[in-house]
Amino acid sequence: MTHRQLELQANQIRQDIIEMLVEAGSGHSAGPLDLADIFTVLYFEIMNHRPKQPDWEDRDRLFLSNGHCVPVRYATMARAGYFPVKELATLRKFGSRLQGHPERLRLPGLESTSGPLGSGLSQAAGHALALRMDGKTARVFCVTGDGELDEGNIWEGIMFAAKNKLNNLTVVVDRNNIQIDGPTELVMPMGDLRQKWAAFGWHVIEVDGHNIDALISAFNLAKAVVEAPTVIIAHTIAGKGVGYMEYDYHWHGNPPGTLELPGDPPKAKQAQVALHDLRTLGGRIRGEHE
Repeated sequence: MTHRQLELQANQIRQDIIEMLVEAGSGHSAGPLDLADIFTVLYFEIMNHRPKQPDWEDRDRLFLSNGHCVPVRYATMARAGYFPVKELATLRKFGSRLQGHPERLRLPGLESTSGPLGSGLSQAAGHALALRMDGKTARVFCVTGDGELDEGNIWEGIMFAAKNKLNNLTVVVDRNNIQIDGPTELVMPMGDLRQKWAAFGWHVIEVDGHNIDALISAFNLAKAVVEAPTVIIAHTIAGKGVGYMEYDYHWHGNPPGTLELPGDPPKAKQAQVALHDLRTLGGRIRGEHE
């Protein structure tokens, strides 16, 4: 895909996320919206995978450690051809393959069941080591949230990966500066993440998590690192693309139509406003329904 096509794909995925959440009446908004560019780059540019053969032995693996952000993964997988786009409307519904947290046995193409925060990186690291032991060249990617770094198990996985020099493992930290209880620096200060990861033996890259070209370059650079695992600290905007959600931790775990804050649109209009923002890039272009 061209740069422009990737940007348009990410924007479509954000629209899918809003529509899914509104249909479900529950779910997380801020994280999935800000991860759309990252997941678009992974599925449409970086990862070696086959949507029609989700269990292909030589596929790259992607672990979503912060499993509550799974709407972005479902939307991206549907757009990549893993299952029909119309199935996105079943998010969080009884009997659906698209549960509120990913369930590996329900949907082909998921590498793990995630829900308890902090465990995904350890799973990814173990998988990366197993691939190396089996002589496989597939790569492992793991997406985690910055608030998730409060979990001790994360740091055990970080130490394990560094000790074993897992250069086939790339972790992405969604550095959106929010978590469910508030700004990360008030809940549990992160400090200098670059220095922390480097001190644990990782190759560290910092990048604008909404810059398509910068993301592609970061992932390609990670492939060239041979002496250590790589972490990409992706600086993102929570709720990216929806004006009244951006930077606001209150939208971490709420979909449009369920929460009304001072200055926000009325609940009945929130979905409409969100989609309008995305379709018009925040009003910079005329919307198709104007």
